[in-house]
Amino acid sequence: MTHTIRPAVPSDLPLIAALIRDLAVYERLAHEVRFDEAQLGEHLFGARPMAEVVIGEIDGEAQGFALFFHNFSTFEGCPGIYLEDLFVRPEARGAGLGKALLAHLAKLAVERSCARLEWSVLDWNEPAIGFYRKLGARPLDEWTVMRVDGAALAELAA
Repeated sequence: MTHTIRPAVPSDLPLIAALIRDLAVYERLAHEVRFDEAQLGEHLFGARPMAEVVIGEIDGEAQGFALFFHNFSTFEGCPGIYLEDLFVRPEARGAGLGKALLAHLAKLAVERSCARLEWSVLDWNEPAIGFYRKLGARPLDEWTVMRVDGAALAELAA
């Protein structure tokens, strides 16, 4: 079994969209998926990309992805990588692809002089939490994620 991690290219857009939808089903959030594929492509591959994607393959077949972007730590005075989504298809789990994707991002973080690699995980996702802990990740229980979106975002912007 051979793992390959490669940067996504524009022709991967339908694959990325499908993997995002598969992730949303797994996370019980399919009802929240509302992206426009062309707009997603512009944000990933356009003149000013907002995020990057790597595709994880097993024996040449795409089985997962990681979508990430840079954030910045004022306390560290340098960038970090924020992992927005990591997903491996259920039939490919246990083959080491998830670990390979995270190791790839850790290597990118080191190469790019980032202070850290961070992500969020749903509280109910005990298998993922256990997996992340085995890799040395630790929860930041003292932080609460805050979000403004929809009408509240429009009102705040006004």
